[in-house]
Amino acid sequence: MFGKFASKEFCSPVQNFINNTYVKLMGVDLSECASYDKYSSLNGLFTRALKSPRVFESNDDEFISPCDAFISECGDVTDEKALQIKGHSYRVKNLLSDFVLKDEKKRIMGGKYINFYLSPKDYHRYHTPFDMRVKKAVHIPGKLYPVNFKWLHKVPELFIENERVVLECYTKDEKLFYMVFVGALNVGKMQFIFDHNIQTNAKSSMEQFYDYKNLWLSKGDELGRFEMGSTIVMFFEKDMVKLVCKKNEPIRFTDTIAIKSSHNS
Repeated sequence: MFGKFASKEFCSPVQNFINNTYVKLMGVDLSECASYDKYSSLNGLFTRALKSPRVFESNDDEFISPCDAFISECGDVTDEKALQIKGHSYRVKNLLSDFVLKDEKKRIMGGKYINFYLSPKDYHRYHTPFDMRVKKAVHIPGKLYPVNFKWLHKVPELFIENERVVLECYTKDEKLFYMVFVGALNVGKMQFIFDHNIQTNAKSSMEQFYDYKNLWLSKGDELGRFEMGSTIVMFFEKDMVKLVCKKNEPIRFTDTIAIKSSHNS
């Protein structure tokens, strides 16, 4: 119902009222985007584009944030687990699904992870954090629990319960990292520009696997968008990077989040 409401294009006076109310209630910053009256639906406001590209660090060893978000957790994958919130962990292997091979899963055990929480006020498009090759994508249907702090404390292994899309990514020197896009309440869809066959929030309850032969994306490229706020989790293979972002701090797309370790450069 919310998805239908957000997608509906009302007459201009009504739509402007809806958009302006949302901006004020949520504290949306439109300084880099078009004004609220330029969007023909609430969904158009959610998935707004930036008017001008942001400048980011061109250093080949630096990963940039894929989105505007809040770092709810980050650190080491320990005992094959990561934290969704302080005191509440989940099994990384289960999050990635059986379509990710055991040998690939082993490579990130003892590595680093970062949780990016996108609130309803945030810019909802996500981008490529590093020059990378996407080898596979896995769509895992599931529930759509809210991913705010209250629910992360309330539901054990919530990230594993929710619908998600896993991207298996490689750098030019074949170092492995994962990007996991987690659906949530009111997230009608997660879209991916490089493959429109990935259909989230669909009727199918079967996991879907997508394989790519030579799909290269450049740092800063637009990857896709959430329709409403949600979460992205990144995992890096062991000894691959040093994290420079910090827990409980806001982050912006193009900010540096990690630097490749010198012995992997």
